[in-house]
Amino acid sequence: MNLLITGAYGFMGRNLLAALKQTDHTLFPIDIQNTKEELATACHEADFVFHLAGVNRPQNPEDFKRGNSDFTAQLLSMLENEKKPPVLLSGSIQAALQNPYGESKLAAEQAVCDYGQRNHTPVYCYRLPNAFGKWSRPNYNSAVATFCHNIARELPITVNDPETLLKLVYIDDIVAEFLRAMEGKPNREGDFCAVRPVHEIKLGKLVELLHSFADMRNSLTVPDQSDPLIKKLHATYLSFLPPKDFSRTPVIHSDERGSFTELLHMQGHGQVSLNVSKPHVVKGEHWHHTKHEKFIVIAGVGVIRFRKPSDSTVISYRVSGETRTVVDIPPGYTHNIENLGDTDMLTLMWANESFDPAHPDTLRLAVDAEKE
Repeated sequence: MNLLITGAYGFMGRNLLAALKQTDHTLFPIDIQNTKEELATACHEADFVFHLAGVNRPQNPEDFKRGNSDFTAQLLSMLENEKKPPVLLSGSIQAALQNPYGESKLAAEQAVCDYGQRNHTPVYCYRLPNAFGKWSRPNYNSAVATFCHNIARELPITVNDPETLLKLVYIDDIVAEFLRAMEGKPNREGDFCAVRPVHEIKLGKLVELLHSFADMRNSLTVPDQSDPLIKKLHATYLSFLPPKDFSRTPVIHSDERGSFTELLHMQGHGQVSLNVSKPHVVKGEHWHHTKHEKFIVIAGVGVIRFRKPSDSTVISYRVSGETRTVVDIPPGYTHNIENLGDTDMLTLMWANESFDPAHPDTLRLAVDAEKE
């Protein structure tokens, strides 16, 4: 199909274009920089229209009408002279409010519905709440974008009422729904189409979460990714990081045997660390009551040994960066790891809990029973 996308280089348009470029459709992206002739060509070719263009923060209130209802009427008139394709309108819940923006969106909405009825053409009108996600613009698209941008740069933010309840839809969910509508399978709710899920969060809690994301970067911690809203907000926050601030340097604990670096704390999902063993060095020689780990050698060659404290039998696993075997370290087995090579051996380690100096759950015991 030939797809016309208005507002193609705005927040929603850029995300929708990224998805459509993975398909075989022919795209006609139109934005403010395009000429009327280019718009006319796109209308002539269009088999389906994503009408995402609009104005929501103009300097002159009269631009609401020009950018929303007037442009929509112009677009529909041009389409009506061509193939009369289906039209999807990205509208706003503010169409139900009596203000210049809401009135302009309501007029655009009505024009699209009338176009569909006159031409017996499917139309899909969405009244979206606050949209958020990557590539949104601070101080324009949403409070989420503004807060993410400012908090990532340690700039002040304003919260008038922390009890304000926000209704949010995520950009990936919006794009997925728009693609379903293009296939004639929209999610309809009453007179309108709708994006699901809609997330609800109080403004104060939102700001608290975003500040916690900033703190987590310094502590090498990640939030709970099983919560859909937290996962989406965290991804959005990271998309606003200044490029010069992408990296963090962890603390490296070094001695003559090598080094140990805690790379990532995953709250209820444990800790990831990097262990560097110097040539022919043995590390470990301890066991745990409850803590358990997974070791994977990513460079070098070595051996991991186990023994139950009540037994003299030693179990050995040869490991190397070439085979990259994942070895479980169960509780109740004293264990060590020895670098058998002449170069540093690198081992990626996961433990089911972050290290707590007050409760280390680490009991010293040699794997070789004769060294007890």
